[in-house]
Amino acid sequence: MAKVHPLPIVEVAEYVTSKRESFTIWMKSLVMQGNGCTVFNENGEIAYRIDNYDNRGSNEVYLMDLRGKVLFTILRKVWLFGGWMGYRGDNGDKLNKERPRFQASKKGQITLLSSSSNAEASCYKLEAGKSAFKIVDCSRGDVVAEARRKQSSNSGVLLGDDVLTLVVEPQVDHSFIMALVTVYGLMRHRL
Repeated sequence: MAKVHPLPIVEVAEYVTSKRESFTIWMKSLVMQGNGCTVFNENGEIAYRIDNYDNRGSNEVYLMDLRGKVLFTILRKVWLFGGWMGYRGDNGDKLNKERPRFQASKKGQITLLSSSSNAEASCYKLEAGKSAFKIVDCSRGDVVAEARRKQSSNSGVLLGDDVLTLVVEPQVDHSFIMALVTVYGLMRHRL
């Protein structure tokens, strides 16, 4: 009988690195009958999971790390023009609904809200195409992350619509970028 040996759990001490990082995003949930996506790091290990335990396009979606710790909770807000609010943590951590980390509009305008009341908010723009998107820092005009359809490394053949390569620039919080990937999936009705 074959023995199954689990891979060692990789500790993610910080979500910011000093080098450019690549991730593979598979727009499928590992949870049976779930909606979401799975994010793999450069070594092929699961780095993040995005799960929506309700139905596609629900009002509450969770970004989790490998161990299932909720990093961001994304809530749909029903304003005049709609949008999403991103909160650090989850309801188990007594989600502070007065202090969202960011807000995003349907047009892809993201405002990163500061944790202190007198600090200036940052702005990001989600520039989405049919099967690719970029996250641009509005103040500098720099692309901080870019996703496109994944190609096989050997033959260059494009993989399915549901497999993306995400490149995140250095000194950028990966968990925040993954929260914006969640917003992209919600905008495109893929989560």
